[in-house]
Amino acid sequence: MSAKQRVPFIGANWKMYLMPDQVIPYIETIKDQLPSPDQAEVMIAASPLYLWPLLDHAKGSNVIIAAENCDYHDTGAYTGEVSPKALSEMGITYSIAGHSERRHYFDEDPEIVNKKVHALLRNHINPIVCCDETLVRTETDDDVHWVVSQVIAAFKNVDASDAAKMMIAYEPRWAIGTGITASAEEAEEGCALIRQTISSIYSPALADTVRVLYGGSVTPKTVKALMAQPDIDGVLVGSASLDPNEFLKLIHY
Repeated sequence: MSAKQRVPFIGANWKMYLMPDQVIPYIETIKDQLPSPDQAEVMIAASPLYLWPLLDHAKGSNVIIAAENCDYHDTGAYTGEVSPKALSEMGITYSIAGHSERRHYFDEDPEIVNKKVHALLRNHINPIVCCDETLVRTETDDDVHWVVSQVIAAFKNVDASDAAKMMIAYEPRWAIGTGITASAEEAEEGCALIRQTISSIYSPALADTVRVLYGGSVTPKTVKALMAQPDIDGVLVGSASLDPNEFLKLIHY
């Protein structure tokens, strides 16, 4: 499968920014202005507070409503956590796992991320696994080992049929929320490395089907050059996705 055959994927990650009165106007603004799913898939990852109303208002449109995070237990005495089983029963089909902010601020190590991957897969939710490298590691040329180790850990004990359902987002931590975007060539290098790693774990054929995304201060000005790269199949957008009109510019890059 060539890059042209992998359907582009444009994802918004709202994080903890939008307030309740902004959510419905946002989805109503974009839902009738989206490309067909064979041209590009569009996703909004939102707080669990907003998933029900978003699912309701997204009915009949091409927007995918996703979770930003979940726990790796289906049920139990885990106050404040989000059940992947409950997400699945709501109708959620995608969830982010291992975002660098979760790894950095909440000490989610590779083992926890892998547990979340398995929890999502057993509940029929497609994981979008984020991997990163720090600025220090980039400056010391150690980023290759860092990115590869996170990818290998995320896919541990995942069989090929499930691996084909996953996406990987390359998000250099130094580019997230900083306004500093990796150059298209730097982003391509990281994404190509991820695809090579998946190829070595499974097969070149499977690696050719898995979509690899770039995330990190993506804007309407940078998205076209990023999407022109052979191993970048989409973007995971933070700040630039908070305004629906800016997000539409990204979608229609």
